Amino acid sequence: MILVRYFAAARAAAGVNEEKVAAPDLATLLSVISQAHGPTLATVLDRCSFLVDGLACHDRSVPLPADTVVDVLPPFAGG
Repeated sequence: MILVRYFAAARAAAGVNEEKVAAPDLATLLSVISQAHGPTLATVLDRCSFLVDGLACHDRSVPLPADTVVDVLPPFAGG
């Protein structure tokens, strides 16, 4: 299972801080959590960055082995 950790607006849209999800790759994971949490999260995910085991990931086809941690990071403002 993949540990998905949500931050800021993603956390608010998902309604949870974190959850475990089964998915073979990042694209499937995003589809599963979008369907589970609804259109608000899906909209937020379109603007998010993702860390896979602490490393920035821009390739949604990246495989996610068991025990992977995915951080969902919406854009942050501030200075």
